[in-house]
Amino acid sequence: MTTTIALVDGNNFYVSCERVFNPALECRPVVVLSNNDGCVVSRSNEAKALGIRMGVPFFEIRSFIKSHGLTWLSSNYALYGDMSARMMALLGEFAPRQEIYSIDECFLDFTGTPGKVRDHGRSIRRRVRQYLGITTCTGIGTSKTLAKLANHVAKTHRQYQGVFDWEQLSLLEQEALMDTLDVGEIWGIGRRLSPQLKAMSIHTVLDMKRANATLMRKRFSVLLQRTVAELNGESCMNLDDVAEPKSQILASRSFGRPVTALQELREAASSHIIRAAERLRSQHSSCSQVTVFMHTNRFRNNDPQYNPAILVPLTVATDDTRRLIAAAMSGLESIYRTGFRYKKIGVMLTGLQPVHAVQDDLFSTVEQPRATRLMSTMDRINRIYGMNTATFASAGIDQPWRMQTAQKSPRYTTSWNELPQAR
Repeated sequence: MTTTIALVDGNNFYVSCERVFNPALECRPVVVLSNNDGCVVSRSNEAKALGIRMGVPFFEIRSFIKSHGLTWLSSNYALYGDMSARMMALLGEFAPRQEIYSIDECFLDFTGTPGKVRDHGRSIRRRVRQYLGITTCTGIGTSKTLAKLANHVAKTHRQYQGVFDWEQLSLLEQEALMDTLDVGEIWGIGRRLSPQLKAMSIHTVLDMKRANATLMRKRFSVLLQRTVAELNGESCMNLDDVAEPKSQILASRSFGRPVTALQELREAASSHIIRAAERLRSQHSSCSQVTVFMHTNRFRNNDPQYNPAILVPLTVATDDTRRLIAAAMSGLESIYRTGFRYKKIGVMLTGLQPVHAVQDDLFSTVEQPRATRLMSTMDRINRIYGMNTATFASAGIDQPWRMQTAQKSPRYTTSWNELPQAR
């Protein structure tokens, strides 16, 4: 049976989420900025038409605000995460198997599904637009690589109205289209490998399809050998129904302003540990090592530089936020030095293992069942009533060190105090 895979994604996802609750942003150039309002991470089509590049620093495009009516917004991760969860739940109803690839993309396995998959793609586009107000594009192929490439075609070729299936073209038409697409558009190649492939006279997707798979493996990796096979319609990359547990969990943020006080660094590190521990428990893992790291601002040449890091081992692996905070605080206090203006702090949980595999300490005084119930209760409260409803005092209250979000929209779907109002 021939494999049939679809890749569905939300167009300009962050901007689209903002437009759902603020229709005044429709048909206007809009950008969403990264942490501390630094760089562009999402652009409307109108902003793209102005030549605004992804990742460009905001200060370089400030002039567009007056000259072209550009609207800019701070990232609203609570809103985007919730809208993503709603979209993925809706998309999961269309196919028996789903792999969530990123916040705005997922693969759907339509193998053996009756009817034309193109019709399912159109139904997806209508349903997501009707239920969530987000426009999607769907690419369909016999492999994940072809589906990803088809999604690019659906997005950039208006005649396909957001849904493209390689099977709607003859073999000659497929190859003619592939010959117009740069090799960098292939999933997994991008900017890093493109120059090397072009030096071998592989300039287009068609060139890559016709490349020697054995040579690709010898010169690069088995991944590129599989890519050649996938471009020729052979499915080599399976769909993952459940994401593999992460082997490490990182939480970090740049400060909204330079931080010098140890107390503020403690609050920031605690806040990161709380988030990381929630993710740790969500994948049913425990952690045996906590790393704490700090950075000064390397772009401020007149400031003294200091970029320390420390790994704190735990005697027994745990998912208890309290024990992880205690480990992080001991590490932070050992590397903290006065006289520096810190720009960023982060924590990393490593040595992860399944909770059920943890071997307890014979002399431990921790009541593990009680600790497990406490953490589970806090997680449940925060899921129902919103992030930080139940938290730890060590993370602080005012948190003046938090990142800059000068133009952040309300958390329309996750905060009772910020629900949209109909007039």
